[in-house]
Amino acid sequence: MTKISFQNTRDLTVAEAFGDFLEHCKIKNLRADTIKGYKGHFAIFNRFLGNDDMLISEINYQTVGRFVLELRSDRHKCNEITVNSYLRGVRVFLYYCMDMGYLDHFKITIPKADKKLKETYSDAELKVLLKKPDLKSCDFSEYKVWVFSNYLLGTGNRISTALDLKIEDIDFVNGLIQLNHTKNRTSQLIPLSPALDKILKEYLRYRKGEPKDYVFCNSFGGKWDKRTCQEMLAAYNRGKGVEKTSAHLYRHTFAKKWILNGGDIFRLQKVLGHSDLAVVKEYVQMFGQDLAVDFDKFNPLDRTVAPNGNRKLTMTL
Repeated sequence: MTKISFQNTRDLTVAEAFGDFLEHCKIKNLRADTIKGYKGHFAIFNRFLGNDDMLISEINYQTVGRFVLELRSDRHKCNEITVNSYLRGVRVFLYYCMDMGYLDHFKITIPKADKKLKETYSDAELKVLLKKPDLKSCDFSEYKVWVFSNYLLGTGNRISTALDLKIEDIDFVNGLIQLNHTKNRTSQLIPLSPALDKILKEYLRYRKGEPKDYVFCNSFGGKWDKRTCQEMLAAYNRGKGVEKTSAHLYRHTFAKKWILNGGDIFRLQKVLGHSDLAVVKEYVQMFGQDLAVDFDKFNPLDRTVAPNGNRKLTMTL
């Protein structure tokens, strides 16, 4: 009779345990970008450990604490937002290992960090970036980036969601856009604004393509690569004299403009595809100075009291 031996899970190396974790992520059908992020965070953590033969069971609360201090050291000089990002990725991996019995349970707390004001495009920058190029002299690439910039500002989509959009997903008849690639993996419908409707109709006359084709394509008609898209967007912005080059800033700008224009946060939550109001509330808190514009116009006291101090509201006893 053949004797079967099983490896003690406490004898797994950190690398072996991470291999199990990646397999677990694939079984859960996590997105490729999510898994890529975990790999990046683990690489930093594993480099900190500095021992390829280290057992996962040797990891403890003190190990994680030293990792945080290393990230903050002069060697790495990570700000608190970056530290927390790395720690969140590593925490998911370590909590998986705890659940599997690879190491003892201990709590990993994310340190508090001051949240900076989310950067957005200014009105002056938007005026430059959204100025339509001369179709008689520009090439299709420049035109496509211009359309893409308008699309991002007009929808608040994440770049990955926008790049996954197909021609058939745009319902010009009913003024709707169906988003099938979202962070929470739930399809959603968002309104198609009149301005964006006009831009996309013109663009698709030049782009052509079949219903199953991607709206924003590469030179061969296939899906536009995310990195290439970001590089082209950055080059386009710099070419216009705008130093801000992030596609995600359009999402921040969309949220800011929505709030300043009087839009309610519940609809903003749905349009942006957030599962709860937590992130949307951050937008409201972070745009504090901008919200002071026309404050008296919306403030209930100022709406109730006339400029001479008299009440607009009458009371009956």
